[in-house]
Amino acid sequence: MSTGIVYVDGGRLRRSLLAAADRVQTARTELNRINVFPVPDGDTGTNFSLTMRAVAEAMRQIPPRAPLMETARAAARASVREARGNSGMLLAHFLLGFTEALADQLRATASEVAAAFRRGADRLEEALDEPIEGTILTVSREAALEAERAAERESDLASVMRATLRGSVEALERTPDLLPVLREAGVVDAGAKGFVYVLEGIVRLIDGASVTVASHGSAGRLPPAAFATPEPTHDFRYCTQVLVRGPQLPGVSEIRSRLRLLGDSIVVTAIDDLLKVHVHTDHPDELFTVAAAWGVVESQQADDVREQHRRLSAPRAKIALVADSSNDLPPELADEIDLIQVPLQIAFGDEVLLDGIDVTQADLYRRLRAGATATTSQPTPGAFQDAFGSAGDRADTVLAVLLGRSLSGTYGSAEAAARQVPEPRPVLVDSRGASLGLGLLLLRAAELAREGWAASEIAAELCRVRDRSGMLFTVDRLDGLVRSGRVSAIKGWLGGLLDLKPILSVTPEGDVAPAGAARGRAGVMAKTLDLLDRALTPRPAALRLGVAHADCPTVAEQLANELEDRYRPRQLIVASVTGALAVHTGLDAWGIFYQVEDGTAERQGSTRR
Repeated sequence: MSTGIVYVDGGRLRRSLLAAADRVQTARTELNRINVFPVPDGDTGTNFSLTMRAVAEAMRQIPPRAPLMETARAAARASVREARGNSGMLLAHFLLGFTEALADQLRATASEVAAAFRRGADRLEEALDEPIEGTILTVSREAALEAERAAERESDLASVMRATLRGSVEALERTPDLLPVLREAGVVDAGAKGFVYVLEGIVRLIDGASVTVASHGSAGRLPPAAFATPEPTHDFRYCTQVLVRGPQLPGVSEIRSRLRLLGDSIVVTAIDDLLKVHVHTDHPDELFTVAAAWGVVESQQADDVREQHRRLSAPRAKIALVADSSNDLPPELADEIDLIQVPLQIAFGDEVLLDGIDVTQADLYRRLRAGATATTSQPTPGAFQDAFGSAGDRADTVLAVLLGRSLSGTYGSAEAAARQVPEPRPVLVDSRGASLGLGLLLLRAAELAREGWAASEIAAELCRVRDRSGMLFTVDRLDGLVRSGRVSAIKGWLGGLLDLKPILSVTPEGDVAPAGAARGRAGVMAKTLDLLDRALTPRPAALRLGVAHADCPTVAEQLANELEDRYRPRQLIVASVTGALAVHTGLDAWGIFYQVEDGTAERQGSTRR
């Protein structure tokens, strides 16, 4: 009987979970590619890796020598709060069971760890409304069984974990025999394989090896085209999740009974005052309404499975476009160019919301009309890493066009994330602007990508176009701009306007600067159009225009009609300002954006890549 590693404490568990998260992250694309069950929406790798990354973040925030129970509980709580998709929810249940079995122990022996594996597998199975073999259910149960057998033979945790991994790999290889949809596609179950990668990360930490290793066996290595072969096993359109906090949450049985009326693939997870549910449904709004009766809804998500399936069936693109949510492109145009958007954050006191996800433009406008005040912050580097990962799954190169560096820390977050991405790294473009100034650049980028331009060539062309373009905007009140601190250099000028309304622009360096002023709304419109006319003299041959507004659609429509009559642009877009920008401009603000595309920059090398 060996005596190698005889116990696990908080520090060892912490390091193990960090290693597991790293291993899962390296397998993200592979797991997405083989994802065919319960629906072939190609996001199991993304969901599983994001859930594990949340666990890793929780591990980094606790002391390295925190007690075992504190460490396990932090991991379980993070997994519940940030669980993504069916696979992430089931992983959260395993961690909840694992934590329950440890009770208040300071250390756990091999046999106690095996018992925790058993409780984790049981808790996972209990979470399933319709348990199906050939999934993570099967693999976690077989892993627990092998852990128990190994712990009966020896006390060395290293040996027990190696045996547990072997048992899970053998169970994984059998999943196609248990689930016809896997056998037809020639793959193993993606969620189950994610679970195996968790164990593999831990074992490779024990053995001192790199986390990047080859796939298990032949199952799972298939051409991307095979991904689209199986039809969805369910016809529900949306994959939905809701996180609810409340002191008196309903029981799991009651929740499941209610959710069965809405759809299937039901998973319910709870810890302390947190409840998270996952369900496939055609009516996400009904789910959100039901959840709101249970407590405070902290987050909600509804992914269109059919659209995800359509995108997965499409040929791999050369370039994928990423932008932050300040771009203000109407949803139909963003969908047309397959844009991946990273939401800015909006805070009402302690309530932090993701722009366009947790709060819509209409909701934000209503709050501001009611007198609420808010602040904003840029997306985290982690949010950009997620977006770059999704973009890299669907294209060879990632091109990100972003909110001006001088206006926000958003560009810096994207830079930090890009440095963590393996080659080829995302190509970043500073729009030196916001709203439709950024949105129009994205439309030009999409056109050039369709023409076969390389990402570096598109970036150079966008910078050339950006430097010939501009914006003019006005605000109905000055409070938001002054409070934001983004116009500190012109506060004195603003204060001297008295009853005049300011007309502002953005300098070639990306700073907000005064362009003029006028009395009254009619005067501001006339003055702004006059300034625009000067900027567009002589008339450009290739011109795009945009009008963005913060809840003043009548003014925007009037402006759009005038611009169409005057300039006959190749494209004219009218859009509402996203919530994160409206917080700073205030309501009834509006702006005109012009993009001059005359001429074309010299291109380097081949035009087709």
